[in-house]
Amino acid sequence: MGRGFGLGFEVWLRTSRRVGSTEPGSDARPRGMAATVATSQDAAAAQNPAYRLASLFLRPRNLGADDSALTTLVGFAAMNPDARTLWQAPSWGLAVLLACLGMLGPFSIDTYLPAFTGIARAIGASPVEMQQTLSAYLFGFAVMNLFHGALSDSFGRRPVVLGGLAVFTLASIGCALSQHVGALVFFRAVQGMSAGAGIVISRAVIRDMFPPADAQRVMSQVTIYFGVAPAIAPMVGGYLFIHAGWHTIFWFLTGVGIVLLLAIWKLLPETLHSTHRQPFNARHLLHGYWALASNPRFLTLALASGIPFNGMFLYVLSAPVFLGDLLHLAPDEFFWFFLLSIAGIMSGAFLSGRMAGRIKPSRQIRYGFLIMGGVSIANLALNLLFVPEAWWALFPIAFYSFGWAMMVPVVTLLVLDIVPERRGMASSFQACIGSSANGAVAGVISPLVMHSTIALAATSLAMMSIGVFAWLWVKPRLARQSTP
Repeated sequence: MGRGFGLGFEVWLRTSRRVGSTEPGSDARPRGMAATVATSQDAAAAQNPAYRLASLFLRPRNLGADDSALTTLVGFAAMNPDARTLWQAPSWGLAVLLACLGMLGPFSIDTYLPAFTGIARAIGASPVEMQQTLSAYLFGFAVMNLFHGALSDSFGRRPVVLGGLAVFTLASIGCALSQHVGALVFFRAVQGMSAGAGIVISRAVIRDMFPPADAQRVMSQVTIYFGVAPAIAPMVGGYLFIHAGWHTIFWFLTGVGIVLLLAIWKLLPETLHSTHRQPFNARHLLHGYWALASNPRFLTLALASGIPFNGMFLYVLSAPVFLGDLLHLAPDEFFWFFLLSIAGIMSGAFLSGRMAGRIKPSRQIRYGFLIMGGVSIANLALNLLFVPEAWWALFPIAFYSFGWAMMVPVVTLLVLDIVPERRGMASSFQACIGSSANGAVAGVISPLVMHSTIALAATSLAMMSIGVFAWLWVKPRLARQSTP
């Protein structure tokens, strides 16, 4: 217990006071911003009546044993003690900046999908070779995700993000200048290897800067803004392809990289405190990777957050066949699918933010899985009983997206706080697991099941079920880990 326990109480007291409180020493602050951890001695903490009063409420009466343990698990994880002074603007401003970083990935995929056929004709590539440009991006994204976060734990968040954006910009130029499929595959792989820095580091930055409830709100805001990208990227890509040719899609991505590079350079502070940096050497890195890879709680939580996403992503990857061949939608009607799916993600993320600090973490996760499970079963049953029609077949995917977005911010924070001293590496490993699953779905599973709505629905249900079983297995073990 000792000193750390006293500090934990102080953080809890500071961050749980009403925003803008005028009581003496209340640390009034902008909504959502983290309170600075003040130093205190064990004896002072023990004699302070406020600390003794706080101990009565640290384990809220309406929480079960498992829920209290989960709250404790994330409640005292180290964050930057200078967070309040690093970012004094509203928290939504930081959420927008970090969401723009995360949007780089979807933009890199979805802007060039409408030009798939046109690019293939222009450079003489077969459909299989064009699919390799997507798979190369996804696997490059997955592989480098192992390193972005670990490097940021040693060198800081800013240098890794700025380096990733610089490489992404150069790779986009390479894609724009490519004249044959081999060059395009290579530069797409480099794009994937660099684009992942944004989403990996953004998660670590959020937890560096905010205590758990506020971090969940900001994570939900990021998800809301992030959800805009898959909706508008195909429209932008299609417009550029029709009016200016496929090369301009990658020149557009070059411009996006430059703008983000300048914005991050100007606006994003270094959020990793100097006392939290990890030594950079091969032995230390390997030890950190092994600690995560051998931690069943970490791996299972990563599966619980990453695999169910593919129940929705499967339909995105299969969109040309699913929407065009099976639902008989014209290309200019595809936007209904993206519009409904993104609306589900944004509304689920909004609700998750509203639930933060009000609903038990485990209950929120349970609600998300119940929605995804019920919708998946109904989707399979409908496809078994009826001929699929667009007017009803798109709505189960939207409701599934809603359930996923409602629970994933909570699970992501649990993942990061299993190893608070290695949040960057944890974010990297989590993203690598999810991206590897995405790559497998894109390269293997989607081509096998995309021609049948029944197969798509059954596969989506199977992926959701993996997440459910992972959560049911890990929840009691997290509780035992957190119990003194």
